Amino acid sequence: MPRPVISTASSVWEGDLASGGGRVTVASDAFPTVPLTWKARSEGELRHTTPEELIAAAHAGCYSMALSNELASSGSTPERIEASANVTFEIGDAGPVISGIELTVEGKVPGISEEDFLAIAEAAKVGCPVSKALAAVPITLSATLV
Repeated sequence: MPRPVISTASSVWEGDLASGGGRVTVASDAFPTVPLTWKARSEGELRHTTPEELIAAAHAGCYSMALSNELASSGSTPERIEASANVTFEIGDAGPVISGIELTVEGKVPGISEEDFLAIAEAAKVGCPVSKALAAVPITLSATLV
């Protein structure tokens, strides 16, 4: 049995929520430390990242890997998978919430029917480890075979 792989990130926040700020660092150094602010999270200010943007990146990356695997396992090796994830963050009466995730994918897969591609894309959405971790929120999928 393979040993588990543990991925690590850390965050530092200074000050209160509205006027404070923070940063996120990944242990792999795959990308530089990135700043976090409440303004970016609640108003969409683009100079800083948000937890939701990091979730979107993780989900898009995981989903494209899961779909590639599902396609190859079915005998249809993809030439290209391009996936994106939109994570919706809202502040409602009950407070802040991630209310949904929309996955969008285009796949260039020679020799597969659109019907089979859509079925495999849906199976990959359900089987993706990040999808499983985020199963408490609605995840929609829009898939296109190109």
